[in-house]
Amino acid sequence: MRSEFQRCIGLMSGTSMDAVDAALCRFDSSGKLLEIESTCSLEYGSKLRAALLRIQLDPDHLLSLRTMADLDQQIAGAFAECAATLIAQCSLSPADILVIGSHGQTVFHDALNLGNSLQLGNPSLIAARCGVPVVADFRRADIAAGGQGAPLVPAFHLDQFGSRAPCAVLNIGGIANLTLLDGESVTGFDTGPGNGLMDEWIQVHRAEPFDRGGSWAAQGKVVEALVTACLNDPYFASAPPKSTGRDQFNLAWLRRRYPALDQLPAVDVQRSLCELTARSISNSLLSAASGVSRIYVCGGGTANILLLESLRRHLPGTRVETTQAAGLDPLWVEASAFAWLAWRTAHGRAGNLTSVTGAGREVVLGGVFRP
Repeated sequence: MRSEFQRCIGLMSGTSMDAVDAALCRFDSSGKLLEIESTCSLEYGSKLRAALLRIQLDPDHLLSLRTMADLDQQIAGAFAECAATLIAQCSLSPADILVIGSHGQTVFHDALNLGNSLQLGNPSLIAARCGVPVVADFRRADIAAGGQGAPLVPAFHLDQFGSRAPCAVLNIGGIANLTLLDGESVTGFDTGPGNGLMDEWIQVHRAEPFDRGGSWAAQGKVVEALVTACLNDPYFASAPPKSTGRDQFNLAWLRRRYPALDQLPAVDVQRSLCELTARSISNSLLSAASGVSRIYVCGGGTANILLLESLRRHLPGTRVETTQAAGLDPLWVEASAFAWLAWRTAHGRAGNLTSVTGAGREVVLGGVFRP
């Protein structure tokens, strides 16, 4: 493609497992993001999402090979539909797109103990249906090099926000992850639960997919004993590099940490889970980089007003604002990151940060699947 810029699409579905997000991004010849040109989001069907949540929340649940293969195809179909819709709505042809970066849907992640992370979503099917090369399976190369394969987005955070250092970038999805930029080095890790526990709890007790704006939690009160019991989990005190998932932080984990959970008013549990997310994030930031005065927040958690208020209360010396203040829509940072990572892979450039994942060397991430 002979042009001053190249277009790439990033496809992402995170630990909330609710939808596929697609971002069409323009990059200059050095790989710098110029603009998010357009976006598209496609919700999973209720049956597919329920099946995926069962796997993620109970990784020891036995699945037939037929079921696993079917899920791989269904997810790929959703990813392909989202990307194709985005291309069509922009009146572009497949030839206008350099590459699609597909994160896939994570259904298992235990890179520390088992050295494994599994994402579903057949990239060959996406490439065939969209007519565009697809970069996928981003995590395995980092794991093979001794890393945890996660988080990978901090490399994009460095590229996008590095000039604003010292600062931190916080992504709040089902799991929350933090990137620390001090101008000289980069560290990043999963802090623990983000929206995931709150989403699970409200789905059980009010049949709602999430707590819009944190309005239900705002009606309750914090149960300090519950929050303390959760924060005593060894994960929070462990040193980076570290990564986790909803297979660890889920309602079964919550009941193990606090067996009297169901004796509490449901609304107080929701409020306490919001406090747990805010406090685990703020504790991580204060422990790892107490001097950071600005934090940029992205992800679905930016819509939770109560959560952002709680973060500001626990970080009184830190300016907490969304990535919109830095010129990037907070809801499209992760999808844009995988467009950026795909651009790097297409040009043979490394995409991981060894200081974040713990890998022994920088590596080109993912494989390329051609239509």
